[in-house]
Amino acid sequence: MALVLVVKMRAQEGKDDEAAEVMRELAEATRREQGCIQYIPVRDVDDPRNFLLYEQYVDRAALDEHGASEHFQRLAAGHLFGLMESRERSFYETVE
Repeated sequence: MALVLVVKMRAQEGKDDEAAEVMRELAEATRREQGCIQYIPVRDVDDPRNFLLYEQYVDRAALDEHGASEHFQRLAAGHLFGLMESRERSFYETVE
């Protein structure tokens, strides 16, 4: 079973385009991580301030490595999270 993290976020007023750009850069770097299976940022078509990240990792250790990575610390913790009005995380396991 793989570990899945779903993150729902809402950007602050006027920060949605900047958030989308940071997510693109973060996705590029994260997809190169050895333990990353999928990393898919999506944006709500009806309300562009709403985003969802679908992340899938081989295990919890791979997710922990992602959180400790330079690109996560710089792009997510250091930039993206400051653009958000809200952020909600949910963890799942794949059904195989």
